[in-house]
Amino acid sequence: MLNNITIGQYYPVDSPVHRLDPRIKLILTIGFIVSVFLAQSFSGYVLLFAFIFFVSRLSRVPFRMLLKGLKPLRIIIILTFFLNLFFTQGENVWVEFWIIRITREAFLQALFYSLRLIFLVAGTSLLTLTTSPVALADGLEILLSPLKKIHFPAHELAMMMTIALRFIPTLLEETDKIMKAQMARGADFESGNLISRARAMVPLLVPLFVSAFRRAGDLAMAMESRCYHGGEGRTRLRSLKLTRADLIACLVVAGFIALVVCSGLFLPF
Repeated sequence: MLNNITIGQYYPVDSPVHRLDPRIKLILTIGFIVSVFLAQSFSGYVLLFAFIFFVSRLSRVPFRMLLKGLKPLRIIIILTFFLNLFFTQGENVWVEFWIIRITREAFLQALFYSLRLIFLVAGTSLLTLTTSPVALADGLEILLSPLKKIHFPAHELAMMMTIALRFIPTLLEETDKIMKAQMARGADFESGNLISRARAMVPLLVPLFVSAFRRAGDLAMAMESRCYHGGEGRTRLRSLKLTRADLIACLVVAGFIALVVCSGLFLPF
């Protein structure tokens, strides 16, 4: 399951999506998230799937990586579907037995909410898979830089988010090593019911937290030894510049959002 987590990982290939400005990719990702919540029909969700598939092919990121990233969330997605299916009221009853009552409105809401989770995870995964942590931090800091006038810690926030994303693969690798070491000593993490599996995770979490705090201390000491004092007077190796491809990407995504919004009006199915 640990190898299925794609958020925070970077897929290093050369593609038009990788070469886009990180500021533009952050803005476009926000626009895609907005379009996910604006979709109100099947046609809108078909367009969202087509957009995810098109960006995956354009970025040369294997589509199976996006599907693999959904595996750790399958329980949450299934739970979201059935909770909305059984506890949403509606008028067009499909099934009614004892306390179970399934309506058309409940089914549509359960399906749409589940699809929203899937598209949100896929969209954010594409952002981290096509943007290096350093570029992501620079883009986020520049976008938040106008807030510095009100003494908002833009650089510190961007640095914290980047470090958190950067250490996701490291912590997953450390977790895998600890699990293999304890399984070699007779630990069992797969058999039994849900409660027994949760109890088996306790010996795993303690050394993982100790390792995480040790890495955090080493990182703080390394930054302090290099005289790190935040974003004041900081220079960048590569300056970010907008290109024609960034403008085209903005226009394409803006047209896509408009198409998703209008899909519920012209194709309400």
